[in-house]
Amino acid sequence: MPPSETSLLQGNLDVLILRALEDGPSHGYGIARRVREASDGAFVIEDRALYIALHRLEERGWLVATWGASENNRRARFYRLSSAGKRALARKQREWRSHAAAMFKALGLKP
Repeated sequence: MPPSETSLLQGNLDVLILRALEDGPSHGYGIARRVREASDGAFVIEDRALYIALHRLEERGWLVATWGASENNRRARFYRLSSAGKRALARKQREWRSHAAAMFKALGLKP
């Protein structure tokens, strides 16, 4: 499915961002790049959706943000998982495994 046809629902976007940050802190562009690369280009996050999600996750206490310099020496906000964010990611990964298994079974497909 071309990236332009792929829409990410809020919960899906949240777990993708949390997973991208499991590899270490990053700024918004780096998070979007990690998600795109991890999905072989299937998931492309629009800037507006990304920053809305980052602020939502920070408000929930799942992310901690600090200011720093990006690779090209520009001022950027860097996000990292908090302890609560690590627990949320583990819970959401369990939920996805269960959901995916049920979908495969319901569709008569092998995982």
